Amino acid sequence: MKVFIARATGVLGRRLVRQFHERGDEVLALARSPEREALVQSLGGEPRQADLFDAPALARAAEGAEVVIHAATAIPTTPQVKAEDWALNDRIRRDGTRALLECARKIGARRFLFQSIVWVARPKDQSEFDETSPCVPHPLYDSATDGERLAQEAAAGGSLEVSILRCGSFYAADAAHARTFAELVKKHKLPIPGKGEAVWAILHADDAAAAHVAAAHAPRTGLWHVVDDAPVTVGEFFNELAVKLEAGPPMHLAEWMIRMAAGATVVEFLTTSTRTSNRRLRSELGWTPRYPSFREGLDQVVSAWRAEGFPGE
Repeated sequence: MKVFIARATGVLGRRLVRQFHERGDEVLALARSPEREALVQSLGGEPRQADLFDAPALARAAEGAEVVIHAATAIPTTPQVKAEDWALNDRIRRDGTRALLECARKIGARRFLFQSIVWVARPKDQSEFDETSPCVPHPLYDSATDGERLAQEAAAGGSLEVSILRCGSFYAADAAHARTFAELVKKHKLPIPGKGEAVWAILHADDAAAAHVAAAHAPRTGLWHVVDDAPVTVGEFFNELAVKLEAGPPMHLAEWMIRMAAGATVVEFLTTSTRTSNRRLRSELGWTPRYPSFREGLDQVVSAWRAEGFPGE
C-alpha cells in the first residue's frame, strides 16, 4: 500500500513513517527542509515537498497514494500559552484539512485518516464519555471538531473512506512537553495542582502511530478513541516521573498560584479529567497498546533519556 503523510517529521509523523515502512508499505512523506528530508529517508520514507494549504501542490506530492493521513498540528510549547498561539494549529485543523481532502479527491485516494483529540467530546462535568458522546464546544478544541466535520462531510459526499482517530495526550522521549516535564521535575519546579486528582487518558506515541497503521489497513472505517489501558491521575503521573528520574517528590500548590505563574490554559489542562477508554478500538481493530500503562511507557522514555544524558543532574 502507498500512503501519504502530512507532517511526517513530528512526534507522531516520524513514527508513522517508520511503522508503515516496517510493515512493507511505500511511504510518501511531507518534509520541507533538507534536514527533514534526510530524517524521512532515514526512517524509510520518500520525502515530498508541498505547502500544507496548497491542494494542487499536495496532489502532485501525493500522486499514487491510496491513503492520505493528516497528522499535522502546531501545538504551542511555550510555558505560558496565549489565545493567539493557537492560530496556526487552528488553521492546520481547518484549512489544512480542506486542502488534504481536496488532494485526496484529486489523486483518487481510497481512504483519509484524520488525527483528532479526545477532548472534543469531553463533557463539562468531567464524567465518562466515548465515541458516541456529542462534541462539546471549547475555543481550544473547536478547530479539531471542525476538521472532523469536514472529513465526515467528504465521506458522505463521495467515494472517499474516512477514519478519525481521537488521541489522548501522547508522550514520548522526543515529545517537547514530556521533556519540559522532566526538566522541571529535576529542578523541583513541576507542582501538582491541589490534590492532583484530575484523571488523564494518555498513551505512548508509539501506540498512537500503531493505531493509525491499523486503521489504514483495516477493512472498515470508523471513529475511535486512542488511549492506553490505564487512566492516571496527574498526581500519580508526576510522582512516578519523579521517582524514575530519581528526583524529589513534586510539591503541591494551590490552583490559583499555578494560574498566576503559568496561566489559565495550563491550569485547565492540569485539573480537568478526561475519562474515556480504548474499548471500541480494541474491539473493532484488534489494536492493543505496546505500553498498556504510563508505568511501562515511562520506563521506555526514561531509558531513552538516560542514553542521551537527559535531563542531566
